[in-house]
Amino acid sequence: MASEVKYVELSSLVSEKPRNGLYKGKEYQGKGFRWIKMGEVFKNDFFLNQKTELLEVNDSEVERFSCKSGDLLFGRTSLTLEGVGDCLLVGEVTDKPIFESNLFRVRFDRKKADPLFYYYYFKSGYGKQLIQKIAKQTAATSITSTDLLNQPVPFYLLSIQNKISRLINQYDQKIELNRQMNETLEAMAQTLFKSWFVDFDPVIDNALAAGNPIPDALSARAEQRQALPKSDTDNQAIQALFPDAFEFTEEMGWIPRGWESVRLNELLEVKYGKDHKKLEEGNIPVYGSGGLMRLVNKSLYIGESILIPRKGTLSNLMFVDEEFWTVDTMFFSIPKINHVAKYLFNQLKLLNLASMNVGSAVPSMTTKVLNDLNILKPKNNVLEEFDRLVTDFFNREKALNEENQTLTKLRDTLLPKLLSGELRITDAAAILEEA
Repeated sequence: MASEVKYVELSSLVSEKPRNGLYKGKEYQGKGFRWIKMGEVFKNDFFLNQKTELLEVNDSEVERFSCKSGDLLFGRTSLTLEGVGDCLLVGEVTDKPIFESNLFRVRFDRKKADPLFYYYYFKSGYGKQLIQKIAKQTAATSITSTDLLNQPVPFYLLSIQNKISRLINQYDQKIELNRQMNETLEAMAQTLFKSWFVDFDPVIDNALAAGNPIPDALSARAEQRQALPKSDTDNQAIQALFPDAFEFTEEMGWIPRGWESVRLNELLEVKYGKDHKKLEEGNIPVYGSGGLMRLVNKSLYIGESILIPRKGTLSNLMFVDEEFWTVDTMFFSIPKINHVAKYLFNQLKLLNLASMNVGSAVPSMTTKVLNDLNILKPKNNVLEEFDRLVTDFFNREKALNEENQTLTKLRDTLLPKLLSGELRITDAAAILEEA
């Protein structure tokens, strides 16, 4: 295998000159074409049918700044060296998504290069080393498409590229299936949260049964509840946890009687993450706004915690229950009362944290903004029951995430070995079958 590979400049494998993406003002945002932004690169490996922000563009802009299947999008800038040059492969899309100015597009000559193969190359340790070699570090870290095109990359016969990429892609298919299952589990937890703590279904049911008045703001929901078969609303053990009336508050409007409106800092201590670069390798996860970054030998905290971006994509919240470290662009948090962490995770996900941005060039969050958030505090027995019911969802999500970490590690180990000739394609296929 090693004898079959040679190195060529990336410029010899592209079908056209790379292009930086499009920036347009807020007046053009909210309708039109799907808009691939930097956050999509951090969140996803492939761009398929994801819902995104929308951007209004004209025909000329569509011609110049749209993507098609096989395009590779690179992040031009990042706050960290590790984040710059991260890439996203556009999959089988039927529309013409537009890519933003913080990205540049590489379009391959499909007669010479398999985009999936080179996507995996740039995701591998070899590719990341190449990116970091050309990165320029000033206020932010950046790369240019011109510098990237001048770099040597491995080149095989197209048939060999196809075999390697399709083999590695089987890992991603399993990872994606697990990710979709996690989305379903998270949606199930959110559905229960919304029913109890946004729509107040159990309180409405109790109020209707007791003949107590329903606030006008909740009357439409009450009519929906009344129309349901009794078997759908009759869970006496659950109903007994909830009051049968509402009361009005200045901060939050109508809430269940006996519940409170409090500041977030009464329930959660928000703390700063720290730099991880000097830590040694280990088995403790380090989280950034894009997810797991590396494994180290020290932790900042052990237990349930909500991780909240301080810089970057502010809405990318994470829930963890383990020993962990967070980077300095990420807050972690410590619950102040029992059974509140999963409740607050779901609560914060419903808030538009991105709209609370206090930064200019880079979206930013502060502890003051978070601490001052008005939060509905149910009775402790309701929090305990919610925690009990959703814990199974969270545990299953955690197990699937751990499986994905294992699959990702195997995937990222195979490609360098295939490139170096240390591992043959047939041997890699056997490893995949075993996994």
